[in-house]
Amino acid sequence: MPTALRAVPAVLAGALLLAACGSESASPGGDGADGRVRAETLCPSDFSRYGAPPPAESSAGPSGTPTALPLPSADGAAEGGVKITALYAWGSESGCAGVDYSAEFEVTNRETESATYTVTLGFLSAAGGAVDNGERIVEAVGPGRTVKGSVVMAQPVGHAPEVSGVKVVEVRSVPAAEASSASGPCPESGVRLYADEGDAAMGLRVVGLHLVNCGTGTYRLNGYPELELLDEDHDTVDGVRILRGTDKISTATGGGGTPQPVALRPGEAAEAGLAWRNTTEAGVGDPVNAPYARVRAKPGARPVMVVPELDLGTTGQLGVGPWKKDEAYQDPAAPAPATAPTTQRP
Repeated sequence: MPTALRAVPAVLAGALLLAACGSESASPGGDGADGRVRAETLCPSDFSRYGAPPPAESSAGPSGTPTALPLPSADGAAEGGVKITALYAWGSESGCAGVDYSAEFEVTNRETESATYTVTLGFLSAAGGAVDNGERIVEAVGPGRTVKGSVVMAQPVGHAPEVSGVKVVEVRSVPAAEASSASGPCPESGVRLYADEGDAAMGLRVVGLHLVNCGTGTYRLNGYPELELLDEDHDTVDGVRILRGTDKISTATGGGGTPQPVALRPGEAAEAGLAWRNTTEAGVGDPVNAPYARVRAKPGARPVMVVPELDLGTTGQLGVGPWKKDEAYQDPAAPAPATAPTTQRP
């Protein structure tokens, strides 16, 4: 599989982008008998988790000395369940090093089951052009609940236009019970399954699926991941042929060959590739976009929903490679190898 497939997963990339300064905390059941979510911040924080619905007078929000900027929309209309509530500029004396701007938002789950959201906000210049995007993961929002979050824009390298607006660029949601994860507590299944950010060149798209055995026993694979493609409304996408082997899309993807048995000991990993082309031909049909894929590592396995953003054009085909052991994977929980002692000469 190409080296580019070892990009930082989307979940981790969002966390890294959000890492700024200060700390933020919230207890899952609230912070007192009133169920209030309490947050203590010096500036917009990374890894904020709001586990309970904040009341209207919630104290969660940036402190320090930012400058509030006017929002472009006076009515504050929501897009995809996300409503932007504030925009701040953080100067050099704000007490938040490395952050230029931040935006606060609320996300409302209008569905009937708990969902995890990925919210992408775009910071805009006075002319309306894009300056930068920021992403935030909001975990396990209960049905009917409204949860707060924030996105930061780090100080750019070199000259960049001043930010005077912000908009919702994209909202993706997956059932909380099927959310993918590259880190954190080990799921009940004993494995983590997630997609990387992939690679795109000359109309060829390649995304890697990664499976890590975080359990206590051996996890066995022998075949291909099972996929169900879903559209933006989480409805099944029909009319797409799922091919066994990515070499049927391109021989350069490395996802061909006959499946071989894979036995993963705790701390070991496997990988499989997805490959497709976004070619669009006139008269063939409407382009197909399937942002979501529900993945089962093997028949009967717990489903995990990933967001590979499959822009399949009018090709009607998606290649899926077999599971292969990821020999390059390094278990972050494993102790570092011991180094041989050096002998000092007299």
